[in-house]
Amino acid sequence: MWQSPAATTGKENMSHSTHGPLFSASLISPGVTSALPEKYTMRPLQRSDYKAGVLDVLKVLTTVGDISEQAWTERYEWMAQRGDEYYILVVCDGGGKVVGTGCVMVERKFIHNLGLVGHIEDIVVNKDQQGKKLGLRIIEALDYIAEKVGCYKTILDCSETNEGFYVKCGYKRVGLEMAHYYEQ
Repeated sequence: MWQSPAATTGKENMSHSTHGPLFSASLISPGVTSALPEKYTMRPLQRSDYKAGVLDVLKVLTTVGDISEQAWTERYEWMAQRGDEYYILVVCDGGGKVVGTGCVMVERKFIHNLGLVGHIEDIVVNKDQQGKKLGLRIIEALDYIAEKVGCYKTILDCSETNEGFYVKCGYKRVGLEMAHYYEQ
């Protein structure tokens, strides 16, 4: 019976330290990082990214809320302890400021021989950084991670206005997104 390495070992995501990066930087494609603009870097999310502006970048995408550093740290530690489920990466400018981010979450299935599916979420680049292909590089890096950890496919939801961007990234329309929101 087929089992993916990530489903059986969980070793693809470093030790479950909550002080280091969220996952091993070895999962990020060297080909993608070499295609970034000069002085830009791509790396796994770190607990210290609260101070590097990751929440400000996410505000370009959607409502974030007023999140304290303590609440950030608690959520980060919760994600880090999940080991091989959350792969959030950031793009930083030459000064170390986070200017883009994206996530792939890995879902374990019973179908497809206990297959793994990557769910891409929260792709965002600061408005003043758009046009530098950072969004494309984030998608390429997340696709690479999903494949490396054994996913048989990666899926995402997007607005119709962003469909063209994702088509350029190699995605195709295959369904219809549905949502049921709950009062918080």
